This record gives sequence, structure tokens and C-alpha cells, in this order.
Amino acid sequence: MDRLETLCKALRVGNLAQFIDAVEFRDKKQFLADVLDMALQHREDRRVERFIKQARFPALRTFEGYEFDPITFPKGFDKDRLLSLEFIDRRENILCIGAVGTGKTHLAIALGLKACTQGKAVRFFRAVDLTTELSDRRRDGTLTRFQKQLASLDVLIIDELGYIPFDRVASQLLFNVISVAYEHQSVIVTSNLEFGRWVEVFGDDRLTAALIDRLVHHAHILGFAGQSYRYKQALKAQGGDN
Repeated sequence: MDRLETLCKALRVGNLAQFIDAVEFRDKKQFLADVLDMALQHREDRRVERFIKQARFPALRTFEGYEFDPITFPKGFDKDRLLSLEFIDRRENILCIGAVGTGKTHLAIALGLKACTQGKAVRFFRAVDLTTELSDRRRDGTLTRFQKQLASLDVLIIDELGYIPFDRVASQLLFNVISVAYEHQSVIVTSNLEFGRWVEVFGDDRLTAALIDRLVHHAHILGFAGQSYRYKQALKAQGGDN
């Protein structure tokens, strides 16, 4: 280990030698500042990469080219406020409700990805995968540790709620996650079912009402309508939009 590497390790600033050749030397103070600035940016980039990896998005989606036309925003909340991510700091929820294929999952991922770039801890789950993992961890004795991991997040994304009904235990476990998240972290939910039909998923009127109450309070409900984006793309590929 050479002297520079030893000093960097002692100061806990990483290996600065890797940035030396990339910085133009004009004077000593400028050179040192530019090297440190590059090292800091490198550290931040790696930190963001870790957040994105830990989020476990099924695919990376951004807002580039995203169509907001199918979305109906609630009064007092618009696209700009959504993209500002202020709802995360306020520990408010985003509920995306509407037709299949209208961009709900894309929006949820893009919001989560943007949150990661701002240093927020995010985790993405399909609803059925989350309830399955909760049930599995309950059986193997690691549920409490997993619940603590979920509670430490800034944003929890639950996608495709409503596609598959849950059994009683799974419903209770998911209810507990939502209850812990209430007013402590932001939850983003996508669902193809109106709230009045959520009992079909959870199977219990009282539990469903309590869960919806916690999600809706401090929430912004976005309505999605229109034709499936995937269907429109298929038509376009086949010349069906002419």
C-alpha cells in the first residue's frame, strides 16, 4: 500500500488516486478541491446505486416520455407536486387506482427511482409477493426482523393490489404492515379495483375498512382511465391506429 492510499484510508476518504488523472491542474488549492469534489460525487453515485439495488424494482422506469393524460389528480394536488416528492417528507401516501395497463406501475417505479436518487430508502413489492414473504417469514421465525426492515423505509411500494385475493393470515399480516407505516412512512399502492371492491381481496369487512382508512388518511388518490398502454402499443405496431 503506497503512502497516498494509506493516508486516504486513515482519513476515510476512499482511494483518491483514481481521480487524479481526471482532474486538470491549475493550482494546488483548485486541484485538491476538484479531486475531493469528484470523490464526493463518486461516493454519492455509489450510494444511489445501493438504494436502487435495495429497492428491487422489477425494471427501471423514469418519467421520460411518460403520459400523464390518463391520470385524474385530486383537488389541490397536481403533477408538479407529485414529482416534487414532497409527499414523502410529509409521510403521505399515493394511491393509484384504475384500469389495467394505464401506467400505474410505471408511475410507482418512476417515483420510487426518483426517491432513490434523493437518498430515500425504497422497496418495491407486488402485493402477492409481499404477503407471501410475510407468511413465509412468520413460519420460519424471521417475521419481526423483516417487519423492522419494512418499517425503516422511507417509501414502501405495493403493486397490483387486487389481482389475487389473500387468505386470512396474509390479510392480517399486510394490515399490520400498513398500520405500522401509518404516519411514519409513505406507501404507494397500485390497484385495478375501486375501494368498494377491496373486500374481495381481504375477505373481511372490518379489516378492509380499517386498512383503507389508514391508507386514505393523508393520501393523494390518483385515478387512471383510458385504454391500456400496452394495447395501444400493440395496435400501433400492427398499424391499427391508422
